[in-house]
Amino acid sequence: MPLLTTLTALTARPGLRPARPPAKRVFDLVGAAALLAVAAVPLLLTAAALYAATRARVLVREPALGLGGRPFLAWRLRTEDAGRTGALVRRCALEGLPRLLNVARGEMSLVGPRPEARTDHPERLLVRPGMTGLWQVSARSDLPWEEMALLDRHYVESHWLGMDLAILAQTPRAAYRQRHA
Repeated sequence: MPLLTTLTALTARPGLRPARPPAKRVFDLVGAAALLAVAAVPLLLTAAALYAATRARVLVREPALGLGGRPFLAWRLRTEDAGRTGALVRRCALEGLPRLLNVARGEMSLVGPRPEARTDHPERLLVRPGMTGLWQVSARSDLPWEEMALLDRHYVESHWLGMDLAILAQTPRAAYRQRHA
């Protein structure tokens, strides 16, 4: 039986439909593709500047826990020991942009708790870690760790696509505010 006929037969039966990805995953894929397209040139220029300054690998992968506690390696630009170039990358917030590759692979989301190699808060593992999150746009590094954990827990318990859009809309302003504080 041809594949199209099989799919048609399955969808005609009540209660059986082909699985569709959740809206958040579709949003993550579209957002990651768009951001990668926009950030490709700045990332390449930054990587070239870092390589020129250090003559070392510019992309590194760090261990992190994903959805359900599955381990993965999160990409980032290497900025330590980069001298003045590294300071420029931190100020421009380009260090974490390679994590868009992790978003495209389904290991991370655009919005979620910060990825960590281990956690004392297992509720964080109920969602994919994100490139930005509720605590990052709330007060950034001014919060004590306990309050960051509470904001992560609040996100896990009450997230929805509208909340993700609001967090994404606040991220550039929060990053700017942090850099100029």
